[in-house]
Amino acid sequence: MKVLRYFVLWLLIMGAVPGSMAVESGMYRLLSISESEKLILVSRNPDKTKFLLDVAAAKITVDGKPAELEELSSFSVVHVKWNESDEKRNGVRIDGIAVEIEVESPKKPE
Repeated sequence: MKVLRYFVLWLLIMGAVPGSMAVESGMYRLLSISESEKLILVSRNPDKTKFLLDVAAAKITVDGKPAELEELSSFSVVHVKWNESDEKRNGVRIDGIAVEIEVESPKKPE
């Protein structure tokens, strides 16, 4: 029983429990897209904090339909759900890994 307690404590310390990963979600301004590296730069209003996110494995939808990364370039505001990370790629720190990116087209007035 004592071994089990130490094992659970070790899991918590190492961050292996899925609930311990920080998840961010919200509306962000889309500043830049790197299609070759599969990265996006977004900022959160009103404090204008910038985040560099890996979108290689993200589920991207436009108006509820699956979309490709390059289709995001015609939008300025996106809803992003992402997990914080502290990885580096080519010497650049990646703030997180995007899980889901959703965009709704503006409704045209009739």
